[in-house]
Amino acid sequence: MNWHRLLSCALVAILGLAASRAAHGAPLPGDSIYHLDAPLTDQHGKSRKLADTQGKPVIAAMFYASCKFVCPLIIDSVRKTERALEPAQREGIEVVLISLDPDRDTPAVLKELAHKRHVDSPHWHLMRAQANDVRRIAAVLGVQYKRLDDGEFSHSSALVLLDAQGRVLARSEKLGEADPDFVAAVQRALATP
Repeated sequence: MNWHRLLSCALVAILGLAASRAAHGAPLPGDSIYHLDAPLTDQHGKSRKLADTQGKPVIAAMFYASCKFVCPLIIDSVRKTERALEPAQREGIEVVLISLDPDRDTPAVLKELAHKRHVDSPHWHLMRAQANDVRRIAAVLGVQYKRLDDGEFSHSSALVLLDAQGRVLARSEKLGEADPDFVAAVQRALATP
């Protein structure tokens, strides 16, 4: 094995990670989900990473656009959580919804859903990952899912609050309403410099 080449590759990887961290400020804590390098595409077709929201608290969840029951309630829960915040606080939070169904949830489908559900503001990001990264993202968010024979998904319905560095601060599985404990956690995260 060529040790010089291996050492060079390792050094390039370390420098790339350090440059990514430096671009966002301080090094990431060890328990940050932003260590997961999974390319995403948002509803505008823009390439993104989980770490692109670093610096602000994030409400994250997983869903899929063709879902008729649970996913609309997930979106409603996030919207009602936002409404429970003061207007200035709403500007300080990012929302990241990641599809469980990247085969069908193209950027155009996600954009249409954002418009239909009135969540097409600049701080709402509906995204799709590569199919092989969906399971890894679900794991770091603590979301369990299974694709059913009819193409639908059975999945948990958690809203996950991340701090500005991608650490999990709180979870809520209340659907269709704002969970007061979760709202309080969001307000604490927004008050933390």
